[in-house]
Amino acid sequence: MKVSIITVSFNSQSTIEDTIISVANQTHQEIEHIIIDGGSRDGTLDIIQKYSNKLNQVVSEPDNGIYDAMNKGINLSTGEILGFLNADDIYFDRKCISNVVDEFWSKNVDSVFADLVYVHPDNLDKVVRYYSSKKFSPEKFAYGWMPAHPTFFAKRNCYELYGFFKTEYMIASDYELLVRFLSKYKITYSYIPNVLVKMRTGGISTQSLKNNWILNREIIRACSENGLKTNMLKVLSKYSTKILQLIEKPK
Repeated sequence: MKVSIITVSFNSQSTIEDTIISVANQTHQEIEHIIIDGGSRDGTLDIIQKYSNKLNQVVSEPDNGIYDAMNKGINLSTGEILGFLNADDIYFDRKCISNVVDEFWSKNVDSVFADLVYVHPDNLDKVVRYYSSKKFSPEKFAYGWMPAHPTFFAKRNCYELYGFFKTEYMIASDYELLVRFLSKYKITYSYIPNVLVKMRTGGISTQSLKNNWILNREIIRACSENGLKTNMLKVLSKYSTKILQLIEKPK
């Protein structure tokens, strides 16, 4: 099975080399790595050029935000399976994509997801939070929970049938897409009980109280648009559970 991995970047010179190497080192042979760059003005494009022989497609041009860039990547992709790896994230080990493909084959499902760890930006071996997708069920969306999106892989026909990322969302378009796929259209899924991705701390949704407020409002909107009832109290309840993730460790 051919896997398309889409990386969106913008002024990512300090991290994107790790991301590219992480994909290039995967043991699975049929990987298509696509980079959609928003017109970086630092040294990002120089690093991308350095590894051009390991990349299948590169686009660098202004866009209308991260979700517009992700949609460009979907349109360019040719793999049977699609996944997204941010320009400051890396795969946990060399067998991650092989494990994902094995899960698709053995379980005959539309999508696969797993766990991730948040790591210190300057020390990728220092885990500061463990994000487990183990207890996910579609009902959890109403409580602000989704499978870890960087670990989410879906067959391309899911995007063709049910749509791409909605660019009118500022922060939670990935949440909306997962609600749409897994709750509204009930695509099949399987959980891999392993860590797939190391994510550096400091994402946009946690950069300020304002961004957290926008995120939670968009989560409520995403649920409403896809026929799932929720409210702000339910969504805010997720924060009590996140405390436990600070002490849980990778297996």
